[in-house]
Amino acid sequence: MGVAELLGVAVLGAGHMGADHIRRLDQVVSGARVAAVADPDLDRAKEAAAGLDDVTVHADPLAALAAPGVDAVLIASPGPAHEEPLLAAFGRGLPVLCEKPMVPDSTGALRVVEAEAGLGRRLAQIGFMRRYDTEYRRLKSLLDGGRLGRPLMLHCVHRNVSSPPGFTSAMLIDSSVSHEIDAARWLLGQELTAVTVLRPRPSSGAPEGLLDPQLVLFETDGGALVDVEVFVNCGFGYQVRCEAVCEQGSARIGEDHTMLVTSAGGAREEVAQDYLVRFADAYDREVQAWVDATRQGRVTGPSAWDGYASSVVAEAGVRALEAGGRTTVGLAPRPDLYADLSR
Repeated sequence: MGVAELLGVAVLGAGHMGADHIRRLDQVVSGARVAAVADPDLDRAKEAAAGLDDVTVHADPLAALAAPGVDAVLIASPGPAHEEPLLAAFGRGLPVLCEKPMVPDSTGALRVVEAEAGLGRRLAQIGFMRRYDTEYRRLKSLLDGGRLGRPLMLHCVHRNVSSPPGFTSAMLIDSSVSHEIDAARWLLGQELTAVTVLRPRPSSGAPEGLLDPQLVLFETDGGALVDVEVFVNCGFGYQVRCEAVCEQGSARIGEDHTMLVTSAGGAREEVAQDYLVRFADAYDREVQAWVDATRQGRVTGPSAWDGYASSVVAEAGVRALEAGGRTTVGLAPRPDLYADLSR
């Protein structure tokens, strides 16, 4: 397959996530190539693009959108930098895969939804990669099939080895728990309507002033409850688990995604240390599905509405964290463009 036949992708952001996507597009995914890389740190962009053929490097993300050979955009920059290139891509008619959060604040996220709805067609897929994880997809299929009856509760765990510098108490919800927000909406096919945040005494392993761990409780419009233990300085590994409790049974995922090593008279179960390790297959499937759909002129997967809903719920969660008590979630009317999408 020649260069002209491949989907030319501009990757915006060359940090941990962006560099991994550049590697993925170059070495794993079929049908696409990296046509441009942009990062405010030009040296980092050049390093991420090293060894790639026919790629241009930019400090300005909007310049990358206009670069020769760009057919689509993958946004992997920090969340606050997403809105401008999203709207610019819409203006150019470019399909976009945008990492979460689509836009951190709900006002900006709604602007993105309204801009795409104004086009009358979808261009954006949002990077909630758990929808592409094998275990999550099996759980979704089980719940949709109804064999266990109506889902009553989801019990979720989200643990990280340690939090990066500058990580705030609010980010436990709007950065970490945002994955569970989308996963719960998708698994249950229900919107989240209220949130309560409970805070135990912070772990001694948490940086000074960080409220870690937290227990987040969501209510849904279908009468289910979702609880999330988020613990971003657990110290031992990266763990994501989910148990669905239904009227006639339960199902749990996240226990077996590991390797058991037996040697020297003992056994040791490995624990992933990073989300790029735990969800490597999900990221591969997500990007491949995006490339395949884009080359066929289609857009599938999580929508801009899903990105907006996640931002609204996360904001409500931060308010609940800061003020205490139960906080309700208020979504804008859903545009017709997203009316037929399954949650």
